[in-house]
Amino acid sequence: MLNVAIKAARAAGAIINRASLDLEALRINTKSPNDFVTEVDHAAEGVIIETLLGAYPDHGILAEESGRTHGAKHSEYVWIIDPLDGTTNFIHGLPVYCVSIALAHRGVVQQAVVFDPTRNDLFYATKGRGAFLNDRRLRVSKRTRMSDALIGTGFPFRRGDNFKRYVKMFEEVMQHCAGLRRPGAAALDLCYVAAGYYDAFFETGLQPWDVAAGSLIVTEAGGLVGNFTGEADFLHQREVVAGTPRIYAPLVAMLSPYTRVIKEEDVTPAPAPVAEAAAPAPAAPKKRVAVRIKKDEAGEAPV
Repeated sequence: MLNVAIKAARAAGAIINRASLDLEALRINTKSPNDFVTEVDHAAEGVIIETLLGAYPDHGILAEESGRTHGAKHSEYVWIIDPLDGTTNFIHGLPVYCVSIALAHRGVVQQAVVFDPTRNDLFYATKGRGAFLNDRRLRVSKRTRMSDALIGTGFPFRRGDNFKRYVKMFEEVMQHCAGLRRPGAAALDLCYVAAGYYDAFFETGLQPWDVAAGSLIVTEAGGLVGNFTGEADFLHQREVVAGTPRIYAPLVAMLSPYTRVIKEEDVTPAPAPVAEAAAPAPAAPKKRVAVRIKKDEAGEAPV
């Protein structure tokens, strides 16, 4: 399965590299303000899906551009695909973008490939067998102090993002680390944590295809991945933290106040007022239990 994923990623990378030679000829569409998609995204996704389903026709597909329209709808095996992570960088000629492919079995990522076509760098991992960059085994960095840590992140760019919240979050982290970086491709950012280039990474607003492959590569390199409260349920929560074990814990402590994970008390309506004449004895306080809104596989909450 890993070899098929690598074959698909390299085929997509070849399409991307050819297109990068003549960016002026690209047809670019806008999915939402500052969220772009090109014909290259579609062509790369097409060749990935064709390669994967050619080998495993009974598998499911979850892809950024086509959703779940391809593959078996109820398969226990689902390929999670981002054909071009970093499209905005690509259309501006900034060589920081990649192809990301992951295979999940019953919701657990088992195989991961992230291919950087500009550098011919292939990051890959199989659950339980380690993570690699080309032929080199990857390990996260050995830094233990937050003050020495270089941390990757993402900046807000979509209309409706809470910019004030981001500014507070960045201010909190920047005061305690050696520096923040924002290259613009989350899948590569996670691989950079695995390779030890970064000591940690955090971002909100991400989809499963942005983080599925990179998260396995991080954990197989000895790192930790979770949501802003440090729990492993991050794939559909639209927030992620990754890092070396000694940097991950203090970073989670800083970011937990900014989590978007929805709890029961946030959605339970206030009780209706009771008339003074009917004053029942107060009931024993009910213990509040934190729950999560279950997301579908596209990362959206049910309506």
